[in-house]
Amino acid sequence: MPRLSEAIAALDALWPPGSAEAWDAVGTVCGDPDQEVSRVLFAVDPVQEIVDEAVKLGADLLVTHHPLYLRGTTTVAASTFKGRVVHTLIKNDIALHVAHTNADRADPGVSDALAGALDLRVVRPLVPDPADPAGRRGLGRVCELDHPVTVREFAARAAERLPATAQGIRVAGDPDALVRTVAVSGGSGDSLFEDVRAAGVDAFLTADLRHHPASEARAHSPLALLDAAHWATEWPWCELAAAQLDEISDRHGWDLRVHVSKTVTDPWNSHSPSPGAPN
Repeated sequence: MPRLSEAIAALDALWPPGSAEAWDAVGTVCGDPDQEVSRVLFAVDPVQEIVDEAVKLGADLLVTHHPLYLRGTTTVAASTFKGRVVHTLIKNDIALHVAHTNADRADPGVSDALAGALDLRVVRPLVPDPADPAGRRGLGRVCELDHPVTVREFAARAAERLPATAQGIRVAGDPDALVRTVAVSGGSGDSLFEDVRAAGVDAFLTADLRHHPASEARAHSPLALLDAAHWATEWPWCELAAAQLDEISDRHGWDLRVHVSKTVTDPWNSHSPSPGAPN
């Protein structure tokens, strides 16, 4: 079995911490570098429900996409919900490691996994990483479909292929317009509208689209917008990341047992459609 330090070195090679955004908080949150790792759990959110799942599973390492502490704190007291997470992890000898925007920028990364879940062919990054001479890393992905479909059909595909959430898929645009090219970005994507317009795609699928940016984007062009739940757009990365670690484990003879949490941690858990609302 590898030591935690060896497992983290392998993860850092997949998602270099130095490629994360300056505001981000990635890397190992807690854990003894010398402890042995035999079981790993991947999840999107480091919330108590996921930590309890890691305890029940007997995991030694929990890898999440979202940071536990994105900003500084003065306490990890168990009377706070994040402090309780830390206490549970340490009491049960479970390390926590975070790969956030460094996993977004990676090749393959979060948006590659999203594109794969939707059966899209990745053409290039939406926002290329200038530090990558090969032009494969960066935020978001520009993709092509094997054959054109309508916006309505593409939204139905996203609703079927992505994990089920209360929100489902919201759509802005002509439901009968044809989609040949798509930009995708796992997580919050409305800061990327300028890049999406420059890409000249027919549709943009992401999460957390706000009223004003979406309204302005629709005023600029006939671009169709598909807004999924934040958690749902990033969960496919957990399966990709687990497969990558499985391959590394096989190569090194580590015999790791790697799991992906299927617990839905999207905060929205029910939906009541407005009577007479468009569908």
